[in-house]
Order: sequence, then C-alpha cells, then structure tokens
Amino acid sequence: MAKRGESVLDLIEVMDRLRSPGGCPWDARQTHQSLVEYLVEEAYETVEAIEGGDDSGLREELGDLLLQVVFHARIAQERGDKGWDVDDVARGIVEKLIRRHPHVFADADADTAEQVEANWHALKAEEKGRASVADGIPEHLPALLRASKVHSRSTLLGDAVPDLESLDAAVRLLDSVDGEEDLGEFLLAVASLARDRGWDAEAALRQSVRRRIISIREAESQ
Repeated sequence: MAKRGESVLDLIEVMDRLRSPGGCPWDARQTHQSLVEYLVEEAYETVEAIEGGDDSGLREELGDLLLQVVFHARIAQERGDKGWDVDDVARGIVEKLIRRHPHVFADADADTAEQVEANWHALKAEEKGRASVADGIPEHLPALLRASKVHSRSTLLGDAVPDLESLDAAVRLLDSVDGEEDLGEFLLAVASLARDRGWDAEAALRQSVRRRIISIREAESQ
C-alpha cells in the first residue's frame, strides 16, 4: 500500500526531469514572473469547480495548483545557496500552522471559529510587525473580495470604527433581497446601471475601500 504523500514525491521528480538538461524546453525557460498568469488562471478554475459542484474537476484543478507550487519551488531551488526548495515551503507552512493554532498545539483558549480567526489575525500582525488590521490585504484583490476582507478585519475593532455612511440605505435596499441568488442579480443590476451611466463600479468600490481603510487607521491611532 502506497504511503500517503508518495505521489507528491513523484510530482517533484517529474518536475526535476522537466527542468533538467534534456528535459522540456518550455518548462526550462519559465520564471516566477512568467508563471503568474497560470497561477491566477488555475486559482480561478479551482473556484469555478468548487462553485459548480464538480468534484472530479476540483481534484484536477487542485493538482494544477499543486504543480504551480512545485514549479515555483524548483525554480527557486536552482538559485543554489541563495534559494529554497519545496521542503522549505512545506516546513514553513507546518511551522506557521502550529504557531497560529495555539489553542490546538499550546495552551491558548479559542472555543469558537470567530475567536480562532481573531487570534490568527492578532498573531499574524505581531509576527509581521503590522500596525493596522488593514495591513496585508492585497491591493489587487477584486474590489468586492477586498471590501469583504476589510470589513471582516474592521469588526475586530468593535465600535471604534464609525458605521458606513450609506449603511442604512443599503439595509433598506437589501431588505427586498432573498438569498445569494437575488443578491447576485442585484449586484449585476447595479453594475449594469453604473456602466450605463459611464461609471466604473469596480473603481468606485476600490476608492470606497481605500477611504474605509483610512477610517480604520484613524480609529486605531486613537
């Protein structure tokens, strides 16, 4: 019976062959930068498989994502003493998981998922020397996803951050929305109307998120 994880070692060996002399010219010329588009594409295809309930497709897409991890690690390994390899990647995430779960691996308390998330963000901020809960949220995330993450982080500050100016109006609008499907149709209609008026809904939301981050940092400074 094969030991769990053995196939990952097989993947590493295949990648070594592809990148070595006599291997594949296309694979051999790739860099971290040239692979970015494939990494992003595979991530979105994985999301599509999940949202579509495609179990076999999800397994395949996760394999493509795993390939990206092994590919990048092999490229870094080729830098010699200044590089790192797939074992360093795995070791790093193992250490992080243990460090970020003191309620499992140490004597900290966290009885709910919300407490776990709050502890995770606090530990992450401490490790990375971040001064704000809004630090570390990628600037180039899609605007809706970034807005959601900023809101989630801001709740850690309780009542210190003022409510959104349009919150009451949004509540009234969403009172007529019944579930996520209706919400999607509502957001699609908003985006369509914005386009008809010559507005960029994505850019508008990005600007609002930036203003929200400023409010969060002002509240933290006080």
